[in-house]
Amino acid sequence: MSNYDVIVIGSGPGGYVCAIRCAQLGLKTACVEGRETLGGTCLNIGCIPSKALLHASHQLHEAEHNFAKMGLKGKAPSVDWKQMLTYKDEVIAQNTSGIEFLFKKNKIDWIKGWASVPETGKVKVGDDIHEAKHIVIASGSEPSSLPGIEIDEKVIVTSTGALELPKVPKKLVVIGAGVIGLELGSVYARLGAEVQVIEFLDAITPGMDAEVQRQFQRLLTKQGLSFTLGAAVQSAQKKGAKAKVVYKLRKDDSEHTVDADVVLVATGRKPFTDGLGLDALGVEMSERGQVKTDAHWATNVKGIYAIGDAITGPMLAHKAEDEGMAVAEVIAGQKGHVNYDVIPGVIYTHPEVANVGLTEEQLKQAGRNYKVGKFSFMGNGRAKANFAADGFVKILADKDTDRILGAHIIGPMAGDLIHEICVAMEFGAAAEDLARTCHAHPTYSEAVREAALACGDGPIHS
Repeated sequence: MSNYDVIVIGSGPGGYVCAIRCAQLGLKTACVEGRETLGGTCLNIGCIPSKALLHASHQLHEAEHNFAKMGLKGKAPSVDWKQMLTYKDEVIAQNTSGIEFLFKKNKIDWIKGWASVPETGKVKVGDDIHEAKHIVIASGSEPSSLPGIEIDEKVIVTSTGALELPKVPKKLVVIGAGVIGLELGSVYARLGAEVQVIEFLDAITPGMDAEVQRQFQRLLTKQGLSFTLGAAVQSAQKKGAKAKVVYKLRKDDSEHTVDADVVLVATGRKPFTDGLGLDALGVEMSERGQVKTDAHWATNVKGIYAIGDAITGPMLAHKAEDEGMAVAEVIAGQKGHVNYDVIPGVIYTHPEVANVGLTEEQLKQAGRNYKVGKFSFMGNGRAKANFAADGFVKILADKDTDRILGAHIIGPMAGDLIHEICVAMEFGAAAEDLARTCHAHPTYSEAVREAALACGDGPIHS
């Protein structure tokens, strides 16, 4: 039997960051992980491998469409899919081994196996019982599906299977127009697949700023993706080596069938808490299977905490990381804090899409008095030089105080550009504060300043 101050269950972004922060604060820490490698879904079968494939396929797109314009002549590269998957796997290995190094550096014990919590203060892994004053549930999430869909991870796949296909499909049907579906749909469209996205709602990327939704759909359509919106999928079944998808259009209840080589089910994710024994312990759960916690990430059972995808809130790696650091500080007797109003979201297509704070629709619904500052990347010199002038920066600010309430970017490096606005919002900045901050020229970030200027007297380059 081993005794610890903290045992973290799960080594995804929330879990491993929590474990490292606990160790930094002087707590004897262990992390339980059932996979062969650390890093959870994100590093092994999620964020990192999908970004590797997005990067590789974008380079192909640039070679096919933009190299000749810059005087780079020659035949566009052909796709060696096997080598692309090898590159993806090497990227995963670099990242997961990096976490293993950090565990050793911080003297964190990696307990290999699947955990259960038989009673408070105890974690069972295999036949071994480990004691801990504090237990943190960071077990993450798994793909959710729909009735009538039989997933085999070969023909009808989740994101996990989509990252390991033996070949690029001729026809890919994506069920769900959220982040995962659009990112992986983009990868395969660039590699030559015909991609059809079927979405239940009447717009892609549910919950996003409506103006961004419309522009984003137009740009993805130009890239070859087709969209069937307002469609309720009835079934997706394997038929021989292919699949058949049946859906009904909500506007007239008409039924339609589409054949595909591969169907990607990208209908969201659900908390993964199977086998932990939380029910027997009396840990309160929500109707959606999330672990209920208070403002300090504590459950109703003393000494047990939960973070990340296992609890309420956006299922984002960086949200889990923030919670992991905060709960470590709470356990160590400090004042851990997460500002849930300033958590950015990013879609890593091309162009990228990023947002933070409130949308226009939310501000209207709340009856807020706001103003909009907007600037198109068409007015940005760097973007035009790099064939990346699609999209815009949109800043929403309070009409009376000028305080920034939200921002929405579709364009080059949006996922990086959003962070100066996050920092500004964290400090309660006004749009004028951004507008009066000198930005280097020529950079994409000048578009952020121009949007801030547009909240005042107007942008310079528009």
